[in-house]
This record gives sequence, C-alpha cells and structure tokens, in this order.
Amino acid sequence: MNGVELLPVDRFRQTLEVVGREAKHLEFSQGRLFQHDIDAAWVQSLEQYPELGERLEAFVSRFGRMQDTIADKLLPRWLLALAETPGSLIEVLNRAERLGVVESTERWLQARKLRNRLIHDYMVDPAAFAADLHLAREFTDMLLKTYARIREFAEARMQQS
Repeated sequence: MNGVELLPVDRFRQTLEVVGREAKHLEFSQGRLFQHDIDAAWVQSLEQYPELGERLEAFVSRFGRMQDTIADKLLPRWLLALAETPGSLIEVLNRAERLGVVESTERWLQARKLRNRLIHDYMVDPAAFAADLHLAREFTDMLLKTYARIREFAEARMQQS
C-alpha cells in the first residue's frame, strides 16, 4: 500500500474478511470430501483415484490454512483492535476463550496437532488417517463457529459490519 500504516481495527477487519473467504472454501471442500464414506479402504483407494486425492489435499490444506489464519493473525489482530496486547499463542487462545469466541484452548491445541498429523503422517496408517479426517471434520465445525463468534463480537461490540 502507499506507505500508510493501517490502524489495528482496519487490519483486524481485513483479516476477518480473509477468514470469511477461507471459511467458504473450507466448507466447500468439506462438503465435497465427505460425500464419500471415508474409512481405511477409501484412503487406500486414493492411489487409484487421483481426483479424490485432490479433494483430500484441498480439504487438508484449507483446514490448516484457516486454523493458522485464525490463531496466528485474526485473534491477535482482534485483541489489538480491542487495545489489548496479544502474547503467545496459548495466551491469545486463553484470552479468546475468556471472551467467549474460542470454545476451548485445549481443543484448539488438539486441532493444531491434528493439522500436523494430516500433513506429515499422510496415509502412513490408512485407518488412523481416516479417523483423523473425521476428527478434522469436527474441528472444522469448531473453526467455523469461532469465525462466526468473532464476526458476531465485532458486529455487536465493535460496531464492525
């Protein structure tokens, strides 16, 4: 931009818009992926059906991206817009939990570990990977609800539309 420093509330608003787009993409990928009955056999069949592998990759990538954007950017920028000083990830999540936008810091940390497993342990154990995908589906709902709560908080208490 032309050298103009954005105010914290403007950075927050921009990041909230980005997360809104990410939420739509993640919901789309989740819907397409979970049209299938995902189990160990489905995971093993991915080698034969590369188009399903692309759906899987899209979901895993979007799941990780939205999680990262919320935790690493949106929540700290939200706290800055509230004139608070964000700290470590744990501190930010704990503060967001106290303010009612994150349901559980512990679940967020579990989702972060899951994201790492989905990326790094890709199909090592098909049954475990299938179970992790179902867990990611649950955590996707948590991410979407967190985004909705932050948006509602911004509209109700920060006069941000």
